[in-house]
Amino acid sequence: MTRSLIAVTKALMFVLWSLLVAPLQVVFLLFNRGPAAYILPHIWQRGVCRILGLRVIVEGTPDTTRQVMFVSNHLSYLDIPVIASVLKASFIAKKDVSSWPVFGFLSTLQQTAFISRDRKDAKVEKNNLSAMIAAGKSLILFPEGTSTDGCDVVKFKSSLFSLAADPATGAFLPVQPISIVMDNVDGRVPGAGPNDVRDMYAWHGDMTMGPHLWNFVKSRGATIRLVFHPVLDPQVYNDRKLLADAAWNTVREGVSGPALPSTPASTLAAVAVGG
Repeated sequence: MTRSLIAVTKALMFVLWSLLVAPLQVVFLLFNRGPAAYILPHIWQRGVCRILGLRVIVEGTPDTTRQVMFVSNHLSYLDIPVIASVLKASFIAKKDVSSWPVFGFLSTLQQTAFISRDRKDAKVEKNNLSAMIAAGKSLILFPEGTSTDGCDVVKFKSSLFSLAADPATGAFLPVQPISIVMDNVDGRVPGAGPNDVRDMYAWHGDMTMGPHLWNFVKSRGATIRLVFHPVLDPQVYNDRKLLADAAWNTVREGVSGPALPSTPASTLAAVAVGG
């Protein structure tokens, strides 16, 4: 079977799988937006990983016993199914993601919180995110504000780290850093050189999504490692910038440093406590 035929088969499987699950989730959200509303998206994302050949290895221990703000480096739109196949939580994404064909609609079904780059929307969006936290939802944030090739981690933007600590109400949200690491792509280990496969998974810079996705689905997939680091207590840090720096240093070390003990992703009851 040629790679193009494999890609077409994967695309058809993706469409059929989405048509099966999405209508059920639409109906479900009409009646329930609590923790149970993450079950179908979680199942769907695990199916997407299987269809696309995304194999997820989990290292460390996801904090699944309480409400948490997960923060991670960001390599690609493919990070979404990778992380959501393990965690049941709401992503925080740029507002323009909501207008993406297919993926925008599916992100909405995942209960994604879309935020604008426009400062005039900041107060409303902060209130919306605070309401999600008050409802008991865990959040997943990519604080680099962009995606990269995964060789290093861009300095974290600190603005949304204020969600983790609200001295006015005394509410504090534990922060768990996650490092996303590419172990192999299309059966090869990413590395330097003209034939590096890193960008087959990583989507960054001025890449166009359509050709990038088509190139990936023609491949043999990728093995992605999610390194869950110890939880950070926001009460230990004097302000959000110090908290953001601590998370950034931890994630960066996970991208370039030694691995933690691993846990098969299939054994995790993946978890975010929702509201």
